[in-house]
Amino acid sequence: MENFTFHNPVRILFGRGQIAAIAREIPAEARILLVTGGGSIKANGVYDQVQQALAGRSVREFWGVEPNPRYETLMRAVEIVRSEGIDFLLAVGGGSVLDGTKFIAAAARFEGDDPWDILARKAPVTSAVPLGAVLTLPATGSEMNTNAVVTRWETRDKLYFSSTQVFPRFSVLDPETTLSLPPRQIGNGIADAFTHVCEQYLTYPAGAPLQDRFAESILQTLIEVGPKTYADPGDYEARASFVWAATMALNGLIGAGVPQDWATHMVGHELTALHDIDHGRTLAIVLPSMLSVRRASKRVKLLQYAERVWGITAGSDDERIDAAIEKTRAFFESVGVPTRLSAYGVDATTIPVVVERLTARGMVALGESGDVDPATVEKVLVTSL
Repeated sequence: MENFTFHNPVRILFGRGQIAAIAREIPAEARILLVTGGGSIKANGVYDQVQQALAGRSVREFWGVEPNPRYETLMRAVEIVRSEGIDFLLAVGGGSVLDGTKFIAAAARFEGDDPWDILARKAPVTSAVPLGAVLTLPATGSEMNTNAVVTRWETRDKLYFSSTQVFPRFSVLDPETTLSLPPRQIGNGIADAFTHVCEQYLTYPAGAPLQDRFAESILQTLIEVGPKTYADPGDYEARASFVWAATMALNGLIGAGVPQDWATHMVGHELTALHDIDHGRTLAIVLPSMLSVRRASKRVKLLQYAERVWGITAGSDDERIDAAIEKTRAFFESVGVPTRLSAYGVDATTIPVVVERLTARGMVALGESGDVDPATVEKVLVTSL
């Protein structure tokens, strides 16, 4: 296990009725911009709860942040922050709303010429508007980390940035706010959280048995409660376990001091940008094939995964690895997430385009060992057809 620093100051407010607590988390004199997506928070009562909690406060609203938040939309919010002296941002929605709010927070105080440089050129974020979150869709883990992904629609670029300046000051996780979500979004969230864990766990042994066991416990929890909460959205206990598992999957804990992969995410981002496929679904398409193509470098951890997560102990090494990968694919399918490109109407013509786009970005040595080159990406996508 390598030397590392683990820093996560986010205050988590978990459970029923916690939206009311945001009143004490935001300074009374703050000029607040509420950032959200469509109208779902009005339909499920979350908006009314937020309004009640912030009664008497200075609150401006910004609606319309898309799934896979768009730079063009977010820059309109940046102008509001700058022109109206907004000094606190409240994201109310899913991971896309929170990712978008993180970018707004950073871009509003960016001193360079073009805030897109935060994403495209990894320009440092030295200051950001404080923000908090009311999460309504468990998936990305953005409520307890420094990461955000933004799409520039005019160029079909989907890029990420990370900065400790955009840690949420607090995040409300009330599982009841997620009970009205459609099955598609729950399935996507399960696939997203599961893949987050795999990107940090399925690499190579690094002398970190505790992180391994943490990762395995999150995967086993998702396997146990994922199908339950997908099939029965009224099961509060299953949904609460899923919400917490999704948060733990990407808050830095299981990745502390260990190698990390993220090649599946980089390829998945291109599929979303090109074909507007839901993020969680692109991960379910790519991950099984990525594991299969890279089985040699991931062999030890794949065998560990087969035994500890799926209980597979019989057969040769290759047979156990095959079985674990097929179990993974079947799990995604069990929560309504197709795992083949063909299921989304995407054929082989997209493969060279993805490879070319990754190459143009300099992403020619992805993965925990830098061994995912353009030829490997091509093999992965061919296997995903």
